[in-house]
Amino acid sequence: MMRVHLPALNHGLMDPAPALYVIRINGHLGATVLSAFPAMASRLQGAETVLTGLLDRSAHYGVLAEAEALGHDLLEVRQLIPHCGSPELGDSRSP
Repeated sequence: MMRVHLPALNHGLMDPAPALYVIRINGHLGATVLSAFPAMASRLQGAETVLTGLLDRSAHYGVLAEAEALGHDLLEVRQLIPHCGSPELGDSRSP
């Protein structure tokens, strides 16, 4: 039996515009490990490291692959969507 794969809707098109992502990783990452994520700003939050950055699709998958290759436990990966009238880009709180 031959399987047929339908083309992706965006096949042949450029990646969509970059989006703001938050990636939460278990544990505190040191400066050496953080250097693997130059496009991301980092901060510690409790026992976790939170990376935030504007990434296109390929950069997003690259960050995820790098985290996996380094053996880090991803706790959350979220794309932030700016709200109209929100004081901060990507502020997920209701006004």
